[in-house]
Amino acid sequence: MTTILVTGGTGTLGRLVTERLRADGHEVRVLSRHAQPYAVDLREGGSELDSAVTGADAIVHCASSPRGGDERAAERLIAAARRAEVPHLVYISIVGVDAVPFGYYRTKWAVEKLVEESGLGWTILRTTQFHDLVAQVLGGLARLPVLFLPAGVSDQPIEAAEVADRLAGLAAGAPAGRVEDMGGPEVRTFRSLAEAHLRAAGKRRPVLEVPLAGKAYRAFRTGHHLTPDHSVGRGTFEDFLKSRSENHA
Repeated sequence: MTTILVTGGTGTLGRLVTERLRADGHEVRVLSRHAQPYAVDLREGGSELDSAVTGADAIVHCASSPRGGDERAAERLIAAARRAEVPHLVYISIVGVDAVPFGYYRTKWAVEKLVEESGLGWTILRTTQFHDLVAQVLGGLARLPVLFLPAGVSDQPIEAAEVADRLAGLAAGAPAGRVEDMGGPEVRTFRSLAEAHLRAAGKRRPVLEVPLAGKAYRAFRTGHHLTPDHSVGRGTFEDFLKSRSENHA
C-alpha cells in the first residue's frame, strides 16, 4: 500500500484527490490547518509537518491561498520532504502562470520553480480554472443590478473531479516532470458563461462588457490562460451547474 500526503486535503480539489486515492486503495494523510492529526499551517511548518511527511511515498501539494504565503509554504514543505527523503512531489498549477502577469499566477509560477529546483522527484500539472471558481466569481458579480464583465475575455473551465482523477494517477506513478496541460472541453466567452449561470440561477441581469487596462488583462484577452490543444475535460459548465442544482435540491 502506498502512503500519500495531500496538502490542502479538505479543500475543493484536495478533498476529491483524497477520495480518489482512498478508493484506489492508498493510505492517505490529509494535511490542512484544522485536520487532525496533521493540523499544520504550512507557512509556519513545525514538528507536525515533519510527522506528516515521514514515511510518505508521495506528496500531492494542493494547498494554496490567493491571500499570499504560497512560496513560504512550499519552502517549508520542500524542506520537510527533503529531510524525510520523500521520493515524489506532485504540484497542481494553472495554465498561463508563466505568461499572465497577474499576482496569484506569478506566485504559482514561483512555486513551480521551487518544486523544479527542490532536488526531489517532481511532477507538475497545469490546468485551466475549475467550474467551481467560475461559478463563484459569476455569483458574486450577479449580486449587482447589472452584471459587469471584462470585455473580450474567454475561459476554459474544467471539472475539479476530473483534475483530481489525473492528480491521483500521477501521484501513484513515478515523477514525470512537467506533464501536458489539462483544459476543459470548451473555450467559452465569459459572456456565454455568465448567461448560462444566470439561466441556471433563474436570474435576469443586463450583461455589460467593460474594457479594462493593464498587462494582465491584455494577457487574458490574448488567451494565455487557455489550452485549446489540450481540451481533455469532459464535463461542461452547464453539466456542472445542473449537477450543483440537483445536489442542492
